[in-house]
Formats: sequence, structure tokens, C-alpha cells
Amino acid sequence: MGRYPFAYDHAQPFMQQVSDWIADIFYEVLPEAGFEVRDEQIYMAFQLERAFAEKSTIFAEAGVGTGKTLVYLLYAICYSRFMKKPAIIACADESLIEQLVKPGGDIDKISRHLDLVIDARLAKSPDQYVCLVKLDEARFGHEDIGLYRELHEGLPDFVHTREALQTFHAYGDRKNYPHLNDEQWHKVSWDAYQDCFVCDKRHRCGQTLSREAYRRSADLIICSHDFYMEHVWTYDGRKREGQLPLLPDHCTVVFDEGHLMESAAQKALTYKLKHMVFEELVIRLLKGEVRETLAVCIDQAIEQSERMFEVLESCCQPIVGSDRKQIIINDRLLREIHRLSDILSEIEEELVFEGEMFTLNDYQLKIVEEHLEMMQKALALFRNDQTFICWATESITGLSLVIMPRTVKEVLKEHVFSSKMPIVFSSATLSVEGSFDYVANSLGLDKYLSFSVDSPFDYAERMEVIAPKWASGGTFQEKMESAVQLLKRTEGRALILFPTHEELQRFKREIKGRSDCSDLTFLFEGDQEISHLIGSFQGDEHSVLSAVTLWEGLDIPGPSLSNVIVWSLPFPPQDPVFNAKRQASTSPYEEVDIPYMLLRLRQGIGRLIRTREDSGIIAIFYDELHDNVVLRDHIVRILPAGVTLKSE
Repeated sequence: MGRYPFAYDHAQPFMQQVSDWIADIFYEVLPEAGFEVRDEQIYMAFQLERAFAEKSTIFAEAGVGTGKTLVYLLYAICYSRFMKKPAIIACADESLIEQLVKPGGDIDKISRHLDLVIDARLAKSPDQYVCLVKLDEARFGHEDIGLYRELHEGLPDFVHTREALQTFHAYGDRKNYPHLNDEQWHKVSWDAYQDCFVCDKRHRCGQTLSREAYRRSADLIICSHDFYMEHVWTYDGRKREGQLPLLPDHCTVVFDEGHLMESAAQKALTYKLKHMVFEELVIRLLKGEVRETLAVCIDQAIEQSERMFEVLESCCQPIVGSDRKQIIINDRLLREIHRLSDILSEIEEELVFEGEMFTLNDYQLKIVEEHLEMMQKALALFRNDQTFICWATESITGLSLVIMPRTVKEVLKEHVFSSKMPIVFSSATLSVEGSFDYVANSLGLDKYLSFSVDSPFDYAERMEVIAPKWASGGTFQEKMESAVQLLKRTEGRALILFPTHEELQRFKREIKGRSDCSDLTFLFEGDQEISHLIGSFQGDEHSVLSAVTLWEGLDIPGPSLSNVIVWSLPFPPQDPVFNAKRQASTSPYEEVDIPYMLLRLRQGIGRLIRTREDSGIIAIFYDELHDNVVLRDHIVRILPAGVTLKSE
């Protein structure tokens, strides 16, 4: 087979030929291999033809079972070969990118049934790799020393030597260490405060080597939303530093589970400040011969940074159900922030003189200048209290100040939507009660194509949705009793979706004491690497999976998932990001809380029925549904056609 999987006629429009070929695939080729003809899938294919031909942005809402992934993959592969650039498939998280490339996944199906060789490579986020520096710290630490020493001994030989690297093979990926729980992994994984630029291990680092590998992909690069937005946000800075952008030049982007893009953009566009990191960085300058005025400025900056973070800590308040702390901004805190900003300006001026005298190492100087520039951009936001959102997070290495622009619309418009290429937002839940306005407005999109097709499944016959009613309004113990009865009813085979990690952990503690559940296997998010955890759940039919983040993307067909328990309606948290949205809205509950909750709930409900043969129960634990008619009506309207909400 040549460059294209069909005979290309240069005299005819390319995308029309792609569309015709894809139609043949869905009408003739795949049915011969046992696939069913799906009108919804073919309709989606014709809609995407226009988006690719016009290089437009499109919201492609297609229900469960329409086969939407196959459609956008076929278009992306053909378009990448036409443009001679890879296509980016950006998924909501790391577990979803693994599902795309696993044996039996959609890329594997296309390759086998169409006899098509596809070059698809994973571009994982940095925090999915072992950091060799942190691993050294962990194996000489105080906890789990044997565990980390064993991990270190299992690294490839070339990591431990200084000989020339002859061959590359991937290593250090989170999925290779499924036995580590999230807490153990965080002690050895890369984090935002690791300074890779000056690390003497960087050229033997699994993250760095993997990056060199995926850049050479000819067809598809698969990454997370977070990683794609990190690429966008750091693109200019990496260019200035003489580094390659995180992702190579590409011809199109598909955002799978596209309704989650805004949160990924917000996460990427944050500034993170930490005293310990700043102090370690500027002290490097003192190792060379510097003028006394610069040395004095550095000492003042370290003292002022320490003072600012002390005041910041006194201004923090915990947020229930969140690891973020709310910052109560007052005049004292603003004075300390502005004072630090002024001292940093003095250092920047002094560095200009030092640079001209060539007394500092150019590379070290560039690193410090970049960090100071980032800090100044972040601190400058405090001079206009309408332009930013901030919060604090606590860790064993101290307090971190996190600052984010109030809106991401301008950045997305300039760096993503202005790039004259096809952009596909794909999901089963992009609209809220028939309108795409909520997602479009959050992304700053005013011009786009859109379509919506329902799932082909008979939900009325296959799905039962219940809302238990309790005497005391739904206490934790009442929910526990209802959950246990439901688990007995389906003999496990359940997914329990929690709104917060705290409630999951409480359930985990209390279920251990239930003798009536001793015959069930319970799996908990955070105890193992996520794709391994999902594999264990699928492999043990009577197991129960408890999770906080698996509202989207979990695809477990068959009887292993016959029961989805929604522990509470997934309203957005009362954290600084959503509070800022609420403050900017004239009707926060209807314009922010309800649309977010409905999109997430639709996703959670979508975990149950994955094939025509699947069936089961959805249980929604929220006692207010029985008395709040407006809320109940919202829920009823998003249920699949023919499905009713029953009280128990």
C-alpha cells in the first residue's frame, strides 16, 4: 500500500476522496469483518469531511456506541499523510491514551482489519516518568527505602554509566510500576519544581528519551489535554531558550472528551511559585564572581520571599473537599508581594551588567532570567485584582502559590483556534440540554461547526435509573447501606463514582468492616497505576471499582460493569476557579453549577452501557432529587430516551 490507503486522484478534492473511502470502509469492509453498519457513524463521517476540508473547528457530539473514535482516527491518519505532518490526538487523561493504543483498541482494530500500518506514538506528560534526581533522594530517604532501591536497580544499564548511548528503549513510565500507589509514585516522579535544564541526568532520563522518540511519528501523536496545553503555553519560551517545543509541528488536533478542555487549559496556564525553588535558583548566581550590589539584592530577595510566604500562609483558609487553600488577600500581603516584585526588578537590572562582564555562566544566567521573568509575570497580576485567580497548596517541601489568569479564552483564541487547521472536539457530552453554548463560551469560540447524534442503543430496555430515598436525608451511613444492597443485587460488578477523594477514603475505611461484603474484591483509585487498576477490574467480574476521576473514558463492556453508583451529584467544587466563574455570572447556579454537573453526570451514566448486550443499574445518591422539582427535571431531561427516574 502506498502513501494513502486508497488510489489518490490528484484531479479530485482530497477530502472528498477520503470521505468516499471511509464510507466504503463503514458500508462494506468492516461489516465483512463482523462490524455492524451504524448510520450514526456514517453521518459523523460526512460531517467531519466538511471540517477537514474547510479547516474549521467542529463540535462532534456522538453518543456511546456510534464508533466516533474510528471516524476521527481515519480522517486524522489520511490528513496527516496528505499534509506530511503528524496529527495530534489529545485525550482527557493518561489512562485514555493507553486505551487507544492497547491491543484490541481502536488503532489496533484499524490496523488489523484495514491492513494499514499506522505510526502512532504516545507523548506522555512529564509527571508520568521517573525523575532520576527524586529517585536518588527517595532511595536514601526514610520511608520505603527498599522499594525505591529495587526500582533503581531495575533501571536500564545505560542510566548508570557515562558511556555513549547506543540504543534507545522506553523506560521509567508510570504504567511500568503498577505496584506503587499514588503517594509512593509522587515521591519519585517528575514535578513542576524539577529544574530539568540544569540536570546532569537529563540525557539519560526516560522522559527526555521518550520525547525524542515520539517526535518522529509519521501519523499520530497521542497525548493528554494537559500535555497539549503545556505545549501551547511553553511554546514561545522554549523557542527563546533554544529548545524544541514539547510537540512537533502538526496538521490537526482532535480533543477527545473535548468538554474537559477548559480545565486542562486552566491547569497549563498557571504560574507556580515556591520559596525553596526560588532560593535554590538564585543562590547559584552567588557561586560565581558577582558584584556586591547583586549579592546584596539576592540576599534581600531571599529574605523577602521567605517573609512573603510567611504572610501568605497566615492568609490561607482550607477548602472542604479540595487540596487547594483559599487566599484571603489583604493589604499586608499585597505590600509583601509588591516589595518582592520590586527587588526582583533590581536583580534583573543587575544581571544585565553581570551579563556584559561575562562573569556568570551563560547557561545558568539564562535559567535564572527565565525564572525571574515567570515570577514577575505572575506577581504583576496582583496589581490588578480583576485579572487573576490564585490559591495555595501545601506539601512536605512547603507552601506553593498558584496564580492563574481569570480567563483562558484569549490564549486559546490566539494560540489554538487561530492556527488555520481542522480542530475536532469529540465527546458523547458536548451540549447541555441541546445547546453547545456552555462549552463554546468557556473556550471563547464564537464560530464553529457542530452536530449531535444519539446512541443507537435501546436504553429503555437496558438501563434502570433509581434515586434512593432516605429517612434522614442521605447521611453517609444511609448511603453505605444503599450501596451494600445494590452491590449484593449485582454481586459486585460495580463502579462507584465519588465527588471527592475524602469521601472515597472514608468509604474505603468503612467497607473493610462490613462482613456482608467480605466476598467482594474492592479496588480503589490511587492504590495502583490507573490502567493496571482498570485491567484488574475488568479481569475480575465480581469486583467493585471506586474512583473519583473515572467519570469519563472508562470503557468496560460486558457484565463486569453492571452497576454504576453515583455517590453524589457531581457539582463543581467551591474552589477559587469555580468561585471566579460564579462571581462573573448573573445566575451562577443555572449558568455554572448545573451545566457542569449535567455534563459530568451524563458521562458517569455513559459508563454503564457500552454495547447492545450490556444492561444494568444507575443509582444516583442525592436525596434532594425527591423534593427539588427543578433539579429533578434537569436530571430527567438528560436521561436517554425512554429511561425514567425511579424512587426507591
